[in-house]
Amino acid sequence: MDRLTSMELFKRIVERRSFSAAAAEMGLSRPVATTTIKALETRLGVRLLQRSTRHVAPTPEGATYYERCVRILNDIEDADQGVGGVVRGLLKIDVPGTLAREILVPRLPDFLARHPGLAIQVGEGERFVDLVREGFDCVVRAGDLAENGMVFRRLGFFREITCAAPAYLARHGIPATPDDLDGHEMIAFVSSRTQQPLPLEFHRDGRVVEVVLPARVMVMSADVNAAAVRAGLGLMQAPRHRFAEDLASGALIEVLADYAPAPTPLSIVYPSSRQLSPRVRVFIDWAVEVISPYLEAQ
Repeated sequence: MDRLTSMELFKRIVERRSFSAAAAEMGLSRPVATTTIKALETRLGVRLLQRSTRHVAPTPEGATYYERCVRILNDIEDADQGVGGVVRGLLKIDVPGTLAREILVPRLPDFLARHPGLAIQVGEGERFVDLVREGFDCVVRAGDLAENGMVFRRLGFFREITCAAPAYLARHGIPATPDDLDGHEMIAFVSSRTQQPLPLEFHRDGRVVEVVLPARVMVMSADVNAAAVRAGLGLMQAPRHRFAEDLASGALIEVLADYAPAPTPLSIVYPSSRQLSPRVRVFIDWAVEVISPYLEAQ
């Protein structure tokens, strides 16, 4: 196996923490991957990986070699794709479901027409992902983020609203201030990170007030959340663009507009250990273009 392919295999083993996963991605058998790494270690005269039956991790020398491999392989990719300005390869991204289905995917034909050498794998989720281990080039995430070793490119902010169905408000009344929420219920969105319901947030007198209301319905999906509020099951907070048609038709009614939650930031996230690849660069430029009309500056 040539030197660059060995470096790519080693890089993927470190990132996936698995010989089998890295070998499968490169179309190799596990024995071939094992033999290749042993030969690489012999040539370099150092042990690169600590292996056990359940865990693979780089040694200190392996960690140093990994960083150098990443830089070299990224430079080669940049050099190859810089010729003629053609971006090639597979772009693997993960995007919140509603954003993927309603904004990005309907516009993908234009993106792929601009970059005929690209293929794209779109995951749909809002959970925390290990970008390096799971092989994502980048993810789009809403909210305040604090993952170590990641680079964040802020796209803008979604305006948030509090809303409910007319049938729900007919039963519980229309609150004029957060003080009027006694007797109301919320649709509780359960955080994938903490497994706890997120409180409702209201801006009042220059500060954020968090309110937790009784909840008979708890959800972990934006689509189920939307279905629940339309069914009259409680108050909900969400980006306004998501329910523009419901608000226009009267299927949902915004309440407590003077106490609206703070806008939610939207960011593209990619590993800091990786130089921004041409694939990710063109995707970010395109994502900014198509998502910007739905966002506010802050």
